[in-house]
Amino acid sequence: MAEVNDPNTILPPSLWAATAAPAPDTPALDGDARADVAVVGGGFSGLSAALHLAQGGADVAVLEAAEPGWGASGRNGGQVIPGLKEDPREILARFGPEKGEAMVRASGGAADLVFELIARHGIECDGRQTGWIQAAHTKSMLGVLAKRHQDWAGRDANVAWLEPDELTRRMGDGRYHGGWIDKRGGGVQPLSYARGLARAAQQLGARVHGASPVLSLHRDTTGWHLQTPRGRLTADKVIIATNGYTDGLWPSLAQSVVPVYSVQVATAPLGENIRGKILGGGEVLSDTRRVLWYFRQDAHGRLIMGGGGSAYESGAVKIYDGLRQRIESLLPEAGKVDFEFAWNGRVALTADHYPHLHELAPGLWAGLGFNGRGVAMATMMGKVLADRALDTVQPAFEFPASPVRPLPLHALRGVAVTATRAYYRFRDALEN
Repeated sequence: MAEVNDPNTILPPSLWAATAAPAPDTPALDGDARADVAVVGGGFSGLSAALHLAQGGADVAVLEAAEPGWGASGRNGGQVIPGLKEDPREILARFGPEKGEAMVRASGGAADLVFELIARHGIECDGRQTGWIQAAHTKSMLGVLAKRHQDWAGRDANVAWLEPDELTRRMGDGRYHGGWIDKRGGGVQPLSYARGLARAAQQLGARVHGASPVLSLHRDTTGWHLQTPRGRLTADKVIIATNGYTDGLWPSLAQSVVPVYSVQVATAPLGENIRGKILGGGEVLSDTRRVLWYFRQDAHGRLIMGGGGSAYESGAVKIYDGLRQRIESLLPEAGKVDFEFAWNGRVALTADHYPHLHELAPGLWAGLGFNGRGVAMATMMGKVLADRALDTVQPAFEFPASPVRPLPLHALRGVAVTATRAYYRFRDALEN
């Protein structure tokens, strides 16, 4: 665990760090304290949990190793995407009608929850619910997207099919063969959103402590005890919300996910003649490549793109040049593209590509593994975890719990991620 004032806990440079709303005051835990519920981790899931717990009347304290939003919550692409990786029909087939329907409802409502929280708590984060587009990079992917669109349309979701000419109008060129738009989606300034969640939780009475890594966790007859460098928190219940930065605090939890460095870049603000060409309506887009492209404009006209991912931070840096080539292909009239910002952060992947909720022990839960859809799904997971800790009788959303399953040969995860990414890039290249 990082120590207080460790340089690794300083917020690294990024577009979001440079433009975010001011951070709330989050003093380190100092001395002994008590809470009904302790939340370990100050990202989207932990802060959402704290906000919903405080709203439900619980005395809650968040323990964050650095500052709210320091991890992937403050470093991602800011795309708010409803749903999970698989379609509703696949989820129902895999998990059955009861668990499957709960997962579909929760994931389908996740983006709306984000924008509802932004509106209700006045969070200033450039939040725009202007839609998420998923575009087919080959004609063969149109059938997959058509089924996905039909699944959600059949559930009265606010979705629409995009014919090639409509997608060309939104994109400025004809590189995509069609797709669909989920109007529940959109974009946020993610670090501002995380800071807004922290501030909203504080206003409802939650205590949010930065520079307070949890060094140990154990239980006795008086409750759960969480030791930090300067203090100790005793709580009746605990939520672990550390996602890609999960460590050895609880046995095998870190070995149940694969941390991967997600890479983002941002151009300088585009000229007015270019801004309107590509996603000028504020939409966010990701495509169907195995190593997918995803991009959008921010509120100031910068083009933000992410893609790929690496098991190592050094490998993440090597992806920047590939993203430059992608942006130059999207904006040929802009000439050579220079990045105003380039950055990365760790997300957590699961073997089955689903988020995992675990009841680790009585009164101890964890939610992690958002597989690149963390803005919406981590926010929703925080609400689900809060309802469990509050013993809510009829929660609006539920997500089934599963046992922790450590991944075989977890120590070789870096080799596996690197090999898989190389294979996916090769397959994508064959289809171009």
